[in-house]
Amino acid sequence: MAEKTFTVTSDSGIHARPATVLVQTAGRFDSDVNLEYNGRSVNLKSIMGVMSLGIGKGAEVKVVAEGGDANEAIAAITETMSKEGLGE
Repeated sequence: MAEKTFTVTSDSGIHARPATVLVQTAGRFDSDVNLEYNGRSVNLKSIMGVMSLGIGKGAEVKVVAEGGDANEAIAAITETMSKEGLGE
């Protein structure tokens, strides 16, 4: 299992377009990848799940990956968060 916590820095939070990019990134891996926010956990491979969290600027979110390529999944999601200007 691998996990990483991010602080959302984007003014518009994690809205539809960046959420889609995150879902596509998570979908490249066999590991189970979940996004945790405000006491809820959703599958990061589900756009509806991610959008249902309503993540805004300043939010702390945790990405948890479990499986054979968990470390690679966390690394790719970290890169996507940075490249999309979503969080650090």
